[in-house]
Amino acid sequence: MPRAVQRVARAKVNLALHVTGRRGDGYHLLDSLVAFTDFGDVIGVEPAPSLSLAITGPMAAGLSAGPDNLVVKAAQALVSPLGAAITLDKRLPVASGIGGGSADAAATLQALCALWGCDLPDAGKVLALGADVPVCLAGQSCRMAGIGDEISPVALPAAHLVLVNLGVGLSTAAVFGALTRRDNPPLPPPEPMPDAAALAEYLHRCRNDLEAPAMALVPLIAEVIAALSAQDGCLVARMSGSGATCFGLFATATKAERAVTVLQGRSPAWWIQAAAMA
Repeated sequence: MPRAVQRVARAKVNLALHVTGRRGDGYHLLDSLVAFTDFGDVIGVEPAPSLSLAITGPMAAGLSAGPDNLVVKAAQALVSPLGAAITLDKRLPVASGIGGGSADAAATLQALCALWGCDLPDAGKVLALGADVPVCLAGQSCRMAGIGDEISPVALPAAHLVLVNLGVGLSTAAVFGALTRRDNPPLPPPEPMPDAAALAEYLHRCRNDLEAPAMALVPLIAEVIAALSAQDGCLVARMSGSGATCFGLFATATKAERAVTVLQGRSPAWWIQAAAMA
C-alpha cells in the first residue's frame, strides 16, 4: 500500500450549456461542452485505522466534513475494509458552478483506489454521487449530455481561462427552478477547432441557458461578465454551470494574467483565478 496519494480535483467549466428537456422524475436533460483546468482543489489520502476527513485551504470556511460531504460519500461508495485519513485542500469557491464538490468526489475515488488497490464503483454508484461526478472522473474535455451520463470526448485547442466568482453561492435547484424554458435546442455539432479563436467562434453560436435565471437571482453576475468582456484579449465571457462563477476565454496566458491583475485592482473582493485549459 502506498504511504500517501494525492490527486488534483480540477475545476470543471461548462463552456456552453443547453437545457434540452426534463424527465418525468424531475431530472433535467442537458447538452454541454465541458473543459477542465489545471487548477483545482487537492485531495490527499493516507492509510489510517478508519475513515476521516479534514478540510484545509482558503475556501474551507463553513464547509462541513460530516457525512453529507461528497468526499465522505465517495469514500463510502468504495468497497474496502481499509481506512484512510483524507485531506481536502479547498481552493475553489463552494457552490460556484465549476464542479468543486463533484471534482472532489471524483478525485477521492481515484486517490483511494490507488491507495487501497481497489476498483472504482459501477457507473450507477458514481452517478448517484452527483450528475457531474462521471464527467469529473473522466477528466477530459467532452460533450456531456443526458443527465450527465452521456460523455463523448471532444478535442479542444490550447486556451486560457480567467475564472471570477463574486463570493455568492447559488443553489442549483433555485437556478433550475427559475428557468422559463426547458426544451431548448441542443448544441450545434462540434467541429474542428484548431485554436482559441475557432473555439470562441463556436461558443458564440452556443449559450448557457442557466445564465438568465441565475442573473435574475444574482444580478451582479451581469457585472462580472461585462468586466471580463472588457478585458483585452477576451474572446468570450459567460457563466459556467449554474453559477455564479463566470469565465473569460483568452488565447494566451499573458493576456489572461494581465486580465487578472486589472480585475483584482478593480474588484479586490472577487475571487479571481487564471488557469490553462487542460
